[in-house]
Amino acid sequence: MKTKITEMLGIEVPVIQGGMAWVAEHRLAAAVSKAGGLGIIGAANAPADWVRGEIRKARELTDRPFGVNVMLLSPYADEVAQAAAEEKVRVVTTGAGSPAKYMGIWKEAGIKVIPVVASVALAKRMEREGADAVIAEGTESGGHIGAATTMTLVPQVVDAVSIPVIAAGGIGDGRGFAAAFMLGAQAVQMGTRFIVAKECVCHANYKERILKARDIDSAVTGRSHGHPIRQLRNQMTREYLQKEKEGVPFEELEELAAGSLRSAVVDGDVKNGTVMAGQVAGLVKKEQTCQEILDEIMGEAAALMQGQHLP
Repeated sequence: MKTKITEMLGIEVPVIQGGMAWVAEHRLAAAVSKAGGLGIIGAANAPADWVRGEIRKARELTDRPFGVNVMLLSPYADEVAQAAAEEKVRVVTTGAGSPAKYMGIWKEAGIKVIPVVASVALAKRMEREGADAVIAEGTESGGHIGAATTMTLVPQVVDAVSIPVIAAGGIGDGRGFAAAFMLGAQAVQMGTRFIVAKECVCHANYKERILKARDIDSAVTGRSHGHPIRQLRNQMTREYLQKEKEGVPFEELEELAAGSLRSAVVDGDVKNGTVMAGQVAGLVKKEQTCQEILDEIMGEAAALMQGQHLP
């Protein structure tokens, strides 16, 4: 399927894997890229040497394009941005701020820059600053979220900018893919479904928690201090939300959550760790290879976009 995004990035399938902290490492990124999509290495708060190593390991597994997600609030953001430029990755996606200060070195390296945005105003700003495309991410997503839903955000961003728009949030099958394209998107970004990919190295407990999730199983912590995060309900979210209700200071809440994502992803503590996942987790019911995931989604989407009904 050809779109402005597949042509821009040199990929076969207009599906981008989310840059999930502790989850999106070189093996998953390479597998998504080998399957025709765009794999992403999530830099999160990791130092530049780790990111550089992951890029090189991914290149040992695939010669297809892949990218790096740079979390702009990371204490290592400057060094990671420089490493991405020196390694000449095909794409950089960004979150938590504006990548304007890095545009020069990335453009000079021939890198396509695609920021994640949660509002029309931010999308327009990113276009002015030289972004090649934007990812319009709805509040249905896992992890850090904005306020607007994917259904309302994507078409408004499409109308507001001239660069291609990638839809994210609540997309996990061919129906979500087709819906995103009807809203004007040129590609989709998915995170939660790729967590249960066979090539994903996160703990089996984390995968099982997603596979067993119901439609009402996600909760949002952090609304009281302006840093909302969507995750699956557990003992940690109950304690966090209770403390928020009681007006506990932000610093104490941060201490409660410190290291909790790693505890869930790496150690498998899905009771006290942070199990980041989108609302689409209720639709994710099987573990598959990245190739099987993309083949299934594209098959479903093609049928729907040709006016057929799925069985």
